[in-house]
Amino acid sequence: MASVPADRVRAQIEALSTTGFDVFSFATTALNTLNRAVPFTAACIATADPATELLTGAVKTGSVVGASDELWAHFEYEVPDLYDHRSVARLPSGVTSLYAETDGHPERSPRFVEHLRPTFGFTDELRAAVRVDGTTWGFFTLYREDDRTPFTTLEHQFIAGVGAAFATGLRAGLLVGLATAPLTAVDGPAVLVIDRNGEVAQASIGAAARLADLDGDATAHDELPLALRSLIGSARQFAAGHNPLVPRMRLRTRSGQWMVAHASPLVGRDGGSTDVVVTIEEARPPEIVPLVVAAFGLTSRERDVVQLVLQGIDTAEISRTLHLSTYTVQDHLKSVFGKVGVRSRRELIARVFYDQYAPRIGAGSALAPSGWFAEPV
Repeated sequence: MASVPADRVRAQIEALSTTGFDVFSFATTALNTLNRAVPFTAACIATADPATELLTGAVKTGSVVGASDELWAHFEYEVPDLYDHRSVARLPSGVTSLYAETDGHPERSPRFVEHLRPTFGFTDELRAAVRVDGTTWGFFTLYREDDRTPFTTLEHQFIAGVGAAFATGLRAGLLVGLATAPLTAVDGPAVLVIDRNGEVAQASIGAAARLADLDGDATAHDELPLALRSLIGSARQFAAGHNPLVPRMRLRTRSGQWMVAHASPLVGRDGGSTDVVVTIEEARPPEIVPLVVAAFGLTSRERDVVQLVLQGIDTAEISRTLHLSTYTVQDHLKSVFGKVGVRSRRELIARVFYDQYAPRIGAGSALAPSGWFAEPV
């Protein structure tokens, strides 16, 4: 890998990460650019909820376009293997490959033997966790076929070097395009019951509308979106005792709304786990505000200031609470305004807090005693 092209590609990816692209545009453009330095025949780049590292969506290129997310989730979550996305995120470099993990013997990987090789003809797979400021915002996977050599140590190092730029681009892409329309006309959460075969056994009224906004189809079991397939597979891990927490994630829909989805395994009368219940509902402020604030790329001190601003606390009180001078608080606010793209506290609060709920407010929805929007009469 020649150093001059590699340096040029790295600079181009770093520039792309700050152009304000949405996730799809950034992912496709960045992967095309990356291919000039690290050749591959197919790829998948996925966003993740940084709190759980579960995949919330994916952009694919090459022969994996249209491939079954159900089968992918099966091998990711239900078939023990040498590594998975979460273990890659724990590596110091955040990068590994099939050949590196198997010492050149990919047949040691069930995922390779049963899926990657027979389905696609791949000979090597490179996975990378993309992180910035200590937080994982997604992953990407590159594939090679017979006519390509395995991924090299130098290519591992190059990928590790552009991980932060990929994370910055994915993080920024989550905030592109504000919610401009009301949510689907569904009151309360949408619920799906997934049977042991991975099929939708039951669905609540309105679930189809929710799924459509997530790019899924409740009428076809193999058309559930990747995010839900990740949840279902992780729920089965939880039932088997391999995952300590009931899986949940925050994700953004095609219409720009933030949602929370979680999955719980049902236990049969014999004590065995069978079906999985998936619940999808609108995200509320305590769930989504930390994610939105983190996505702006603020420093830890800037986040502290913003959290107090969102509570309506004035500059003098922020100064006392954080043991900072008022001038320092104002400097932090100036920096925050620049990063968020606003000019005042009011605009900051609107950008962070009200984008998700503007359609309800605009429609005149009243607040219930609980502090949440009242159900329509």
